[in-house]
Amino acid sequence: MEPLLNPAAVTIRSLARHAQGSIAMDQIVEMEEATVSTRGRGRHNGTSGVNTVVLGPRDSLSGNLIVEGDVRIEGSVEGEVRASGDIEIEASANARARLEARNVGVRGNVTGHIVASGRLNVGGSGSVTGDVRASRLRVDDGATINGNVTMGAGEAPGESS
Repeated sequence: MEPLLNPAAVTIRSLARHAQGSIAMDQIVEMEEATVSTRGRGRHNGTSGVNTVVLGPRDSLSGNLIVEGDVRIEGSVEGEVRASGDIEIEASANARARLEARNVGVRGNVTGHIVASGRLNVGGSGSVTGDVRASRLRVDDGATINGNVTMGAGEAPGESS
């Protein structure tokens, strides 16, 4: 079966390699199409319609990132990241950012507000410093949250009328 081209799937990793140091979102003038294979079973049981943006371990982003799909961060981020799907902050990552997504997983370090309409999972040696709003919360042994935690729907942390 021939691989499908998914114009919504982009990779910032290759763009950041061409930049020296960090890459700001306003410096991105071209995004690559990613090839999605329908063979094998992925995280979504072989479905190819899921957009995932990956920021690699040597990459950094300064600015705002808004994604229709999932985001996985292995490098560093400063600013704001919003996703319609999930955000995963890997153990190697450092984020000084506001994060907003359906589900947020933190195994690295986050300084900033987090809004998870579904679940916030702080695992391993993950660390969150900032206010959190989530419908469901899981904090593993060794992981920390320093800030106000609000459970359920409502106004996001740091926003007031």
